[in-house]
Amino acid sequence: MKRYILYLLPIPVLVLSVFIGPSGAVDSRQILIWLAKTIFSYHQDARINDTLIRAIIWDVRIPRILLAFLVGGALSSSGNALQSMFRNPLVCPYILGLSSGAAFGAALALATSRIPVQLSAFVFGILAVGISFFLARTKKSVSVVTMVLSGIVVSGIFTALLTIVQFMTDPFKLQTIVHWTMGNLHHAGWEKLRSSSLPIIAGMIGMFLLRWRMNVLSLGDDETRAVGLNPEIEKILILIPATLAASASVAAAGVIGLVGLVIPHTIRMMIGPDNTHSLPICFTFGGSFLLIVDNFSRTVASFEIPIGIFTTLIGGPFFIFLLKRLKVGWDI
Repeated sequence: MKRYILYLLPIPVLVLSVFIGPSGAVDSRQILIWLAKTIFSYHQDARINDTLIRAIIWDVRIPRILLAFLVGGALSSSGNALQSMFRNPLVCPYILGLSSGAAFGAALALATSRIPVQLSAFVFGILAVGISFFLARTKKSVSVVTMVLSGIVVSGIFTALLTIVQFMTDPFKLQTIVHWTMGNLHHAGWEKLRSSSLPIIAGMIGMFLLRWRMNVLSLGDDETRAVGLNPEIEKILILIPATLAASASVAAAGVIGLVGLVIPHTIRMMIGPDNTHSLPICFTFGGSFLLIVDNFSRTVASFEIPIGIFTTLIGGPFFIFLLKRLKVGWDI
């Protein structure tokens, strides 16, 4: 029963989000009448400005709602895949340096205007994860502490490189990069949704097809070899779609921290560690979570607050809770 509720959670969240926004020009009643006219050919009240409501709903809110849902679902699913692959509940795209690497790649593309943003974000995102994994791997094993520390180091390096790009870029492009690095969806539109949805969906399909292999990898390398699978090859096969989905999300919405850490762990506590169920539920729950946070970030004040601020404020204390609960120390 709990699984079905989590699968169906996006439906009310998506519908209610259409009625939430900072615009004072329209209210819920006008939106309801416009939707009834559009869907059921209901006769419209002549006092309702059809053009204005259509512009607000169709051109502003709906693409932003869909993009927020896709980004949240992709980051959560990528975190779930990486945690299963590395057998580490503290791993996520943000901790591993994937977000910082993809952010540097996307900022570099934005600054030069010569490199495709999605491609650059993907290349540097997978490079960051590869470096973190290489640094953490000792004697054919990866410890929790070493993985976290190597991810912090790699993230710091790419953050420094991102700062260099900001320092050297054109002042007119600098503001865009700075707002984007905070995690922002205020530039969401149909064009950005189209360019981001293809790599995100492709990455999600790849992870969905490999979700049973994540269960095998989570048992350990020896157990993976015992069933006839090569753990190194399997990790690469999972890493590519996970990085593709996460880097596309970063390229579209900027650095949205710790969603890939909080949501997968929450889902495992609710339904268990089986990736055949946790992966798709991470997508539905993570997308709903980020959409709710985005609704809050654009309505809580008279101006829009970057969404990355809220996710980090939520994820930071949760990460500390995980460290204390798991009692991570030097002996791991």
